[in-house]
Amino acid sequence: MKLRTLGPGLKVLSNTFSLRGYNVELKKAKTREEEREIILRGTQDWSTKVLNTLKVDINVIGKENLPDEGPVVFISNHQSYIDIPCLLNANDKFQTGFIAKSMLKKVPVIGPWITRIGSLFIERGDAKSSLQTIKDGAELLKQGNSLVIFPEGTRAKDGVMKDFKAGSFKLAFKSGAPIIPVTIHDAYKRYEETGIVTPGTVDIVFHKAIPVKGLDRPSQNQVCKEVEKIIRGKLEELENGSRD
Repeated sequence: MKLRTLGPGLKVLSNTFSLRGYNVELKKAKTREEEREIILRGTQDWSTKVLNTLKVDINVIGKENLPDEGPVVFISNHQSYIDIPCLLNANDKFQTGFIAKSMLKKVPVIGPWITRIGSLFIERGDAKSSLQTIKDGAELLKQGNSLVIFPEGTRAKDGVMKDFKAGSFKLAFKSGAPIIPVTIHDAYKRYEETGIVTPGTVDIVFHKAIPVKGLDRPSQNQVCKEVEKIIRGKLEELENGSRD
């Protein structure tokens, strides 16, 4: 960690300790609905503190596109480490987990919390692990938990969106949960572009839900292409200066 990011990094780490209280609440929860409500409050609290610490504002577009009920699968481009707190903060409607690197599982406080909010860990490059993640993720969705997926597989540190991996969509198709395409814009400028924490605004765009339940294979392939096109198109719009 560079010296100029050490201070903000330590502050962000200290924000995670606020999650301990929510972990205590979760142990007392009696229903899945109660669990999801506690997790939503916890992630909203945590993400707000993290973004305030980093002096990052979010501009949410298309919030009316979020359905009244979940679960949903958020499929998004991936620009930065702060994509998760930005997405969790913009989505104040559904308890939402995500796919995390297996190394985070061992981090005190953070690892247990990632697990408790309905997230999954994956070993990159391990086909068996990826297959199990798809099965576990589909089961979480069937239980009512929403998930975020980044089909690029890694961060686009320069802001240039990479091609989507079709396999990332299997969670949605296997569970039947609708897909909400999400465009993230300018998150890479908050750190990845320069290597130092840079205050500013990140755009989070929620697009209209795409139903996937009961689709045959050709239709699934078409959805993969459509979602990538929607996200890429809005990213290009925002790059050209339109925030409408």
